Amino acid sequence: MANLTITVDDELLKKARIRALERGTSVNAVLAAYLRAFAGEAQVQARATRSLLALAAENSKAGGRARAKRRGGRRWTRDALHER
Repeated sequence: MANLTITVDDELLKKARIRALERGTSVNAVLAAYLRAFAGEAQVQARATRSLLALAAENSKAGGRARAKRRGGRRWTRDALHER
């Protein structure tokens, strides 16, 4: 396990230690959890992007037929959708 040195304001560190104690943890544990989430965030975003691109490609291949099928075969006009 690696060590990490950061520089923070003394008052900020004091407040962080108090808050961590109130939660029954340490500043080190809070920062480690944040870094784990931060490091994994890119993977989650990449998965979501791949999923969105796959969905777009599927919809493009269907040429809109998939959407019409989900609507029961009906085609809507702009005027019909915006009738009041």
